[in-house]
Amino acid sequence: MCGIIGILGRGPVAGQLVESLKRLEYRGYDSAGVATLEGDHLERRRAEGKLKNLEARLRGDLLSGHTGIGHTRWATHGKPTERNAHPHVTDNVAVVHNGIIENFRELRAELEQNGANFASETDTEVVAHLVESYLKHGYSPQDAVKALLPRLRGAFALAFLFKGHNDLMIGARRGSPLAIGHGDGEMYLGSDAIALAPFTDTITYLEDGDWAVLTRTICVIYDSKGAVAHRKTLKSGASSLLVDKANYRHFMAKEIHEQPEVVGQTLARYVDMAAKRIALPFELPFDFNDIKRISITACGTASYAGHVAKYWFERLARMPVEIDVASELRYREAPLRKGDLAIVISQSGETADTLAALRYAKAQGLHTVSVVNVPTSTIARESETVLPTLAGPEIGVASTKTFTCQLMVMAALAVAAGKGRGELSDLDELKLVGELIEVPRLIAAAFAIEPQIEKLARDIAKSRAVLYLGRGTSFPLALEGALKLKEVSYIHAEGYAAGELKHGPIALIDESMPVVVIAPYDRVFEKTVSNMQEVAARGGNIILMTDATGASEATVDSLVTIVLPDMAATFTPMVYAIPVQLLAYYTAVVMGADVDQPRNLAKSVTVE
Repeated sequence: MCGIIGILGRGPVAGQLVESLKRLEYRGYDSAGVATLEGDHLERRRAEGKLKNLEARLRGDLLSGHTGIGHTRWATHGKPTERNAHPHVTDNVAVVHNGIIENFRELRAELEQNGANFASETDTEVVAHLVESYLKHGYSPQDAVKALLPRLRGAFALAFLFKGHNDLMIGARRGSPLAIGHGDGEMYLGSDAIALAPFTDTITYLEDGDWAVLTRTICVIYDSKGAVAHRKTLKSGASSLLVDKANYRHFMAKEIHEQPEVVGQTLARYVDMAAKRIALPFELPFDFNDIKRISITACGTASYAGHVAKYWFERLARMPVEIDVASELRYREAPLRKGDLAIVISQSGETADTLAALRYAKAQGLHTVSVVNVPTSTIARESETVLPTLAGPEIGVASTKTFTCQLMVMAALAVAAGKGRGELSDLDELKLVGELIEVPRLIAAAFAIEPQIEKLARDIAKSRAVLYLGRGTSFPLALEGALKLKEVSYIHAEGYAAGELKHGPIALIDESMPVVVIAPYDRVFEKTVSNMQEVAARGGNIILMTDATGASEATVDSLVTIVLPDMAATFTPMVYAIPVQLLAYYTAVVMGADVDQPRNLAKSVTVE
């Protein structure tokens, strides 16, 4: 996850920028840079690799400006080179960026037609050139950013400096987090409170769609409609060693809201954004054509990510997949074919049952791939290949952002398998990767339903049991929704394939039973509607999670409808996870449960 820091200081800021960036190293990065205003002009220093390389550059080529921005970059568009490192600078503006600009190709083509010369392969540079074009047409810096933001598609956080404006910095966020730090005659911008902790504990968090104009003494925040917005100023308990809750009541809420950013960062690790192709970060030590069967093993939420991936591998790559709960596989003595592939999924990389399953697969001569959030973990170290998720620290016991990041990794791997086996054409890959690139933005858009979910949770909290239904990839998501509700609210819940309703669960349906139906408008939607009719006929209270088309087509009584953004059907679980997680979270809050540390549960299960 890229890191951003900005300082309007009273003395030279380059050293402070670097020290603050060190506190963001946990986010992961492969290059770094700073830009400062030296008098009335912009100066920049960048370096590939770790911050020590940037420090060495600054020792040999000093910066003395009192206004500056800094950045640690995790490569998305373009290789991790100095040329692609941030900040990106034009004649009059410098910018740092966390996130993905989805429509950068169209913007770049337009700018090049108008004479802009690009020096990097990044999506971020279009932001600098667009603002530059507005400035050259007589816009003020504030008006230039105001004009820019509606033209950008994607999830992002941005910080700007402007030539000749020593007492000005502008920040903006959509999807990716950004916080303002208030000092004594100084002002700061940062990706999180940890970056700002050395300077101030007085923090204002920008809300989604906000942008802010900062001087050393004044901070004016505007919402997405351009109206002045008043956001709470809080005292932060963050330190360089602690992950902060930001302005959220619980880590679980914060981590749910981090998903546009972290899913985007994970996507960028496995996809060539410019070419819209899968680009795994290293060559796999096997050929998918030699694999006859995939065995996926995990526990809890990670196992449901594996269930979704089973659909993807079988549909996109035409590969048979078996999925096992790790605690069963380790004792079942399943026959595994030497040379096949075992994929193990674990948030911590230390889950005892999953580790045992990995060792069993290795002993049977299988290739092993691990999908983990901790690349230094035991599972990662013992795997032949490691595919890291880039979710960052997840403090809440109930997995949220690690789940969607696991899905993103598995989606990319499934497309790679399909392409490698000749089941997907170049055009198929282009289409599917294009759909993946849209996912972070769609996740951010899905938060529009949050007030409706919060209200609905008050009714769910009165229930003794809840049923979740889904078909296709929505079936594993129904299992995950039921698990989340059980974990954090302690309400009994069950997830079922919608077609199984008539084979037993329908006996539970009555007027007191909420039934959550996860049903994007896809090829099985009509079948799911028929199952909803069965629930409605028995007085069940249906909560439908769908898109606008599904909402208009689902003519069923007893219906609360949660409308999510329109999207292609293949990768809906990553977006539909948002209402599922929010419903569990808000229900637990209403019930007064310990959301971040539910009873009897641990984050990393290292025992049987």
